[in-house]
Amino acid sequence: MTDAPWKKITGKLGEIEVPLGLYVDGEWRAAEGERVFSVQNPADETEIAAVSDASTHDALDALTAATGAQEAWGSTTTRHRSNILRKVFELLVERKEEIAWVMSAEMGKPLTEARGEVQVSADYFQWFSELVTQQQGTYTESPTGGFKIITTRQPVGPSYLVTPWNFPLFMGARKAAAALAAGCTIIIKPAALTPLVTHMFVQVLHEAGLPKGVVNLVTTSSSSKQSQALMSRTELKKVSFTGSTAVGVTLLKQAADNVMATSMELGGNGPFVVLSDADVEEAAAGAVVAKFRNAGQVCVAANRIIVEKSVAPAFRESFLAKVAELRVGAGTEDGVNVGPLVDEKQRNSVQRLLSDAVAEGAEIIFGGDSTEGPGFFINPTVVANAGLDSTIATSEIFGPVASIYEVEGDDAALDLANQTPFGLVSYVYTRDVSKAIKAAERLDSGMVGVNRAVVADPAAPFGGIKASGFGKEGGHAGIEEYQIEKYIALNI
Repeated sequence: MTDAPWKKITGKLGEIEVPLGLYVDGEWRAAEGERVFSVQNPADETEIAAVSDASTHDALDALTAATGAQEAWGSTTTRHRSNILRKVFELLVERKEEIAWVMSAEMGKPLTEARGEVQVSADYFQWFSELVTQQQGTYTESPTGGFKIITTRQPVGPSYLVTPWNFPLFMGARKAAAALAAGCTIIIKPAALTPLVTHMFVQVLHEAGLPKGVVNLVTTSSSSKQSQALMSRTELKKVSFTGSTAVGVTLLKQAADNVMATSMELGGNGPFVVLSDADVEEAAAGAVVAKFRNAGQVCVAANRIIVEKSVAPAFRESFLAKVAELRVGAGTEDGVNVGPLVDEKQRNSVQRLLSDAVAEGAEIIFGGDSTEGPGFFINPTVVANAGLDSTIATSEIFGPVASIYEVEGDDAALDLANQTPFGLVSYVYTRDVSKAIKAAERLDSGMVGVNRAVVADPAAPFGGIKASGFGKEGGHAGIEEYQIEKYIALNI
């Protein structure tokens, strides 16, 4: 097998070495036939690197390696796993700047946000390094007497981690940290648009001391073929996917044939609800974060900003003023708040959605244009008066376009928030604690941010309901997604 290439990517930090190959059974190697695909900088449309393009044979080699390493890795002590995960945490923090810079280059994310993504990715490794040694089973007497009820946990087995492009390190790190802590071997498949940071991440895992076969990386331009090949094999025991609902449904159908364990974080249509007694300035600041972070390319973005009429004028004035302060540019430039969209297809999709909104009666009250020159930019945009059944109201925008809806009464605001088949996250702003709790309980989503625009945290269970999927990442539940609870009935 031909050795895998490496590339020195030049930036403000000097030259950063990035592996470009597949990582299988503890070694970097080229893909079958030495096939590659291009990775583009969305800010200037230039090629950054050419990454190994795995065939289905390469993917099955990775599964063979993961299967072969499963028994030994699954039987290691929790302290041993904890120590390795702690080392990963330390290495990610140590390499924060270079990983963040490559992330900004390949995805367009502003450097400040990229640094934050590296840090929170590291934090998940710290969390699971601590949690894994604290897990406990049970030992109780049967209520009917005569025997003991024992419960314990063991790893589900080789797991396939399919990650999206919008958080190229975080999504893989959150899944990998939990799976490795649980004692599972893993195969990581990052999005073809943003594989470079995952390569750097896997190199960190390698240097942290994970044994051969425990971690495998198969980058590919043919995701559907690779997933189908892997999921047809009974050796694979688990798939964890973050992405669109449509792709998630396809994977669920493929998983059904082998009754494979699955976790799915799918699409969203997050309502951001501003109730009549909200602190308008706080709500407006939160809405800017929830909507324009990562150029709106976030599954938990504020897709519909629903404001009670009595506070709508003040909210709109404050919100528009804060949006006007956002600076658009390449993610690698200092001071940028909104970077480019990830590629031309994504930019065109958002532009088409905006055009449809105007055709359906919405009014652009801020922005609506794109920057000149190369790159896939759309300036921050705000629309109002869109119909409740319009395309922009019912679709996941996934771009820097905010849509504001005014309703009369707090109950009407909450009712509108629930008018969606999705249920990933909701946000509600109010000064009244009692009203906040009642609203949070009423909102039909897996997560609710109360007077808070960011909900993810290593100690919290992250996940949705309805068409937004099922399963949790983070918290105590995160590690259990990669474990089997075994019940032992013991006669004494």
